[in-house]
Amino acid sequence: MPTKRALFTTVSALALGYGTARLLLRSPRRRHAAPEGDGPRSAVLPPRSSASGAPTTEEITRSFLLYFIVPLWLAAGVADWICHRAAHIETTTGAKESLIHLLMMIEVGVPVLAALFLEITEPVLALMIVSFFLHEATALWDVSYAITRREVTPIEQHVHSFLEMVPLMALSFIVVLHWRRFRALLGLGDEAPDWSLRLKEDALPTHYVIAVLEAMGAFEAVPYLEEFWRGLRASGGRLVPSRTGGRSADSFARRHGARYDPAIGLVHPAEPPRPAL
Repeated sequence: MPTKRALFTTVSALALGYGTARLLLRSPRRRHAAPEGDGPRSAVLPPRSSASGAPTTEEITRSFLLYFIVPLWLAAGVADWICHRAAHIETTTGAKESLIHLLMMIEVGVPVLAALFLEITEPVLALMIVSFFLHEATALWDVSYAITRREVTPIEQHVHSFLEMVPLMALSFIVVLHWRRFRALLGLGDEAPDWSLRLKEDALPTHYVIAVLEAMGAFEAVPYLEEFWRGLRASGGRLVPSRTGGRSADSFARRHGARYDPAIGLVHPAEPPRPAL
């Protein structure tokens, strides 16, 4: 069964990533930017360099961010939800862990919305950086709580590695694309910081924004709200189940030579005294 669950989780995540990428790419062909002075510059495709028409590094980086990193984040989120459902968290860690998951979703979702609609200025960069570190701290809290009441399988741990590193990858790409703003935020260079908050002058394509918002709602918000509701229902409205820890926690405790106490989590037997040398 663990192997089947791992395979199902991996295939589901890959299928979701592929499907989301196809959804984002299903649109009228993007027009390349006009030369400077001939019209507004594309928010997705910067001017092409050289007479060969080869895409610039900036264009490749931006497209990689929009059409690979974002779908990868969505796929990892769904894979994590599948792992939680397989672990029966509604009877182990309960709605408390789901509430932590919703908090992490907000910590990532707010910077994503800012990137979709706002110019990347110094306050937006600062928001993204602070949100990343808050997300990391919350992820540590999440796992520290989860391991006291249920098993966190190797597959789930591997999915967590994506959920932690994908936001860092996205932030790194945005910093590279807006390097002068990042230097100004740190007080480096001669350019004065721009502390304004304003909508993008060259907005992202409408089809892309709508697709991302729909995907965030369908693949992130709805599943994790369902998980939270399922936890509350299983524990009679309590954030933490007060009765049995369920099959996942009990089997985890037995495999580690411990027992499960619903009040305090795993209880390990006293370590036997070591023989004198």
